[in-house]
Amino acid sequence: MFEREDETVERVIQHLRRPVAIDPGLDARVMREIAQAPPNGRRVKLWPLLAAAAVLATVLVVRPWIWNAATTVDTLQFVLVAPQAASVALVGDFNDWDPARSPMQTAHGVWATVVRLAPGRYRYAFLVNGVEWRADPSAPAAKDDEFGTPSSVVTVGGRGS
Repeated sequence: MFEREDETVERVIQHLRRPVAIDPGLDARVMREIAQAPPNGRRVKLWPLLAAAAVLATVLVVRPWIWNAATTVDTLQFVLVAPQAASVALVGDFNDWDPARSPMQTAHGVWATVVRLAPGRYRYAFLVNGVEWRADPSAPAAKDDEFGTPSSVVTVGGRGS
């Protein structure tokens, strides 16, 4: 059984090793066709590039209107009354929960900061004295995260705003 398969494989190998006869005039015919190609043949090859350029031009012309609509931002002020606090920072989805990005300023125990937010829904909290997380008492509470950290939700933009 295996001997017969080996014979078949050997015949295929022998067939593949035979030299292939190539028409000696093939190169001359190919070069003649290339030389005789009409100049408008280049236009056909340029169509994909022209189409891509048209799409790019359309995007560049239309993009300012789309960009302006999508990047409308609102300025929001966040306030926390914490007279005993030495420091307060606003942390949330909008600043990667980084206290250094939105520190709050105080005036007689009332801490405040202003941030610009694009339309969307954001979870946030106040970080008091670098260790205590507090939800915003004047905003809706966010659903519990996996860490048990109190936080609030703010929705920016949308219909009617």
